Amino acid sequence: MQIRKGRRATPAGLDTVDEAIIDILRSNGRATNQEIADRLSITAGTVSARLHRLEESKAMRVVAVADFSAHGYNMLIATGVKVLGRPVADVAKDLADLPEVFSLHIMNGAYDIEMLVILHEFGEINTFLLDHVAKIPGISELSPGIAADIVKFEFNVAPL
Repeated sequence: MQIRKGRRATPAGLDTVDEAIIDILRSNGRATNQEIADRLSITAGTVSARLHRLEESKAMRVVAVADFSAHGYNMLIATGVKVLGRPVADVAKDLADLPEVFSLHIMNGAYDIEMLVILHEFGEINTFLLDHVAKIPGISELSPGIAADIVKFEFNVAPL
C-alpha cells in the first residue's frame, strides 16, 4: 500500500522494545539515548541501533511540530475540492504547492480532494480561496468550512 510517493506503509515487525522507544519519544522528543536506555534497562548503543533501524525502515521519523496558533495562525479551514476536466493528482499537486495548505488528501467520496489550510486571520480567506485556489485549472467546486474549535490535534501518525 503506497502512502505517499517514495514512502510505503510501515512493515510489521515492531517488537515491544521498539514500541517502548517510540512511546518514550512521543512523550519526550528530547529524551537522550541514555535516558531511554535507563528507562528500558537496555544499553544506549541498543537504543541508537534501534532508532537508526526504525528511521531507515521508515517505521519512525523524527520531526518538530510547531503549534500553528503560536505562530499567529488563527484560522483552520477544512476544504473539500471537486475536480473536473483535469487529473485529480495534477490539481492536488498544484494545491499542495500553496504554503497555506498543510495537509492534502486525494479522496473517494463527496470530494476528490480534502485539504486543511491555515491562515492568520479571517480577512485572508477570500484572498486565499478566490485569488489562489479558485484559479487553479480543474477545480469545479470548493466547500470550505471554518473550524470553530479544535477538539483534538495530535501528531501521532499511527497509534501503537
